[in-house]
Parts: sequence; C-alpha cells; structure tokens
Amino acid sequence: MSKIKCIIIEDEPLAVKVLSDYISQVPFLELQGTFKDAILATDYLQDNTTDLIFLDIHLPKLKGMAFLKTLIHPPAVIITTAYHQYAVEGFDLNVTDYLLKPFDFERFLKAVTKVRTAENEKLKPVESHEVKDFIFINVHKKKVKILFSEIVYIESQREYIKIITTKKEYISKMSTREIEALLPPNLFPRIHRSFIVSKSKIESYTAEIIEVNGVSIPIGRGYRDITENL
Repeated sequence: MSKIKCIIIEDEPLAVKVLSDYISQVPFLELQGTFKDAILATDYLQDNTTDLIFLDIHLPKLKGMAFLKTLIHPPAVIITTAYHQYAVEGFDLNVTDYLLKPFDFERFLKAVTKVRTAENEKLKPVESHEVKDFIFINVHKKKVKILFSEIVYIESQREYIKIITTKKEYISKMSTREIEALLPPNLFPRIHRSFIVSKSKIESYTAEIIEVNGVSIPIGRGYRDITENL
C-alpha cells in the first residue's frame, strides 16, 4: 500500500516537533508540510491533495473547527488540542480521532492506524474494477453506464463532478476522490486537484498543461511529476 500523505496545521512549535517526530517513526505516513495557520493550509490545498490532516483547534486567523467546515470533501482529520470540550463537535464533523495534548506515541499510533484501516477498506473494491471497462454513475436519480473508452476527462465542480465523454457530458453529485477510487489509476491519472484525464485521450502536454480532445487542462503544482509516467 502507498503511504498516507499528511499535513500538520499547528501554531505551537513544540507541538509541531512532537507530531513531526511521531510521523517520522510510522512507516506508512509521509509528512507533506506543516502550517502555522489554516489560511496557509487552505492555500496549499488549492493545488495539492492530502490523505490526513493533523489539526489544532486554537489557531490564529481561522480556528480549526471553522477551517474544517470550509472543506467540501475533507480528507481524514485527527484533532490535536488541549481542550476536551470540543470533542463532541469534532466527531459531529466526522473526524477520525481526537488527541488530547499531551499525548504519547502509543495513543498517536492508535489514531493513525484507524486512518490506515479506513484507507485499506476504501481500496478493496478497486481490485474488482480493474477487470471492468465501465462504471455506473448516479445521474438524475438513476444509474448511468459510462465506458472507460469514452471518458475524455473529469472536472470537479465543488460538490459535483462533470464527466466529459466522447458522446455527452454527465453531472453527478460525488467528490473527485470518490470517482478517482472507481477508475483504474493507470488509465486515468489525476493531474490537478480538480481534474482527472483519460491517458488515451491525451494529444499533447507540457510541464504545465495537458491537451485532451482540443481542451487545455492545467497540471497542478503538486502533480508536475505525472508527465513522467505518460
């Protein structure tokens, strides 16, 4: 299994150091970056994706819970705080776990193992999709069959996705992460926070743009290495 990518949003240097040290001791975790406030993290997430956020509650500028509510399709979240009174609100927002400072490595490992277990469960159906050449998508309260060979690209539109095929366009209420999990990654690489393209429909590309069926699609800053595998 690939590593779980994570970021830390925390304004206390000592807390950042503790979390960073703990993360470095867990083989299945990969730290992408640390941010002292939620505004900086929001800017990072505009062009990058992550699997897990370690989120402090009392942050400058924008509080942790307020930040969490701005995420339309949040990744796994582990709250890290010295204030126990926010636990109920955190679980109402579907956080994976709630770590009360100071916490030891054993408690930290228990929390991140929950995330790994959930990720493994999400990956199980992918194996069966590898042998298929189609998916069924909810469109206007019915299941519509879409062939892989007809998909040109997929675009995220907040809580919806738009699937552009060689025949027509479809709108479905689901996240980019959800549709990405249903598609063979070797055929449909994600090139941007908001775009997935069909590798077979790529006409040309540069380090910053991919053209599919005459449409130019930007490559996100966190996906620049994708062209090495085209």
